[in-house]
Amino acid sequence: MRVTASHLTPWLPPAVAAVWLAFAPAAASAADAGILARGKEIAFDPTKGNCLACHQIDDGESPGDLGPPLVAIKARFPNKQVLRQHMWDPMENSPSTRMPPFGRHRILSEGELDLLVEYIYTL
Repeated sequence: MRVTASHLTPWLPPAVAAVWLAFAPAAASAADAGILARGKEIAFDPTKGNCLACHQIDDGESPGDLGPPLVAIKARFPNKQVLRQHMWDPMENSPSTRMPPFGRHRILSEGELDLLVEYIYTL
C-alpha cells in the first residue's frame, strides 16, 4: 500500500504529513543504499561471503564458475526468506552442493547474512 497524506491525517496534521512524506522516501532510499553497499562488501570480501569465488556477479572482477551466475534472483527466489534459508544452509535442499552453509557454520553473523541477502536479492 502506498502511504499518502490522507493515510497519515488521522494521526498527523496534513501539513506535517506532507513534510514527512516529502522526506521519507529520500531517507529510506539512503538507508537502503547503505544496506546494499554493506551487503555488496560482504559478497565481494574474500574473508566473508566471497561470492565471486564461485559466482558471476554483474560488476565483479574475475568471477568463478562453480555456481550459477547471480542474476534474476527474484525470479529464482520469489520469497526472500527462502533465499536466506538457502544461504544459511544450502545443503538442506541440495545435499551435494559445494556452497558453504554461511549461517550454520557461522561464516557470517546473522546481521551479515541479512545484509548479504538484501544485496543478492537485488541482482
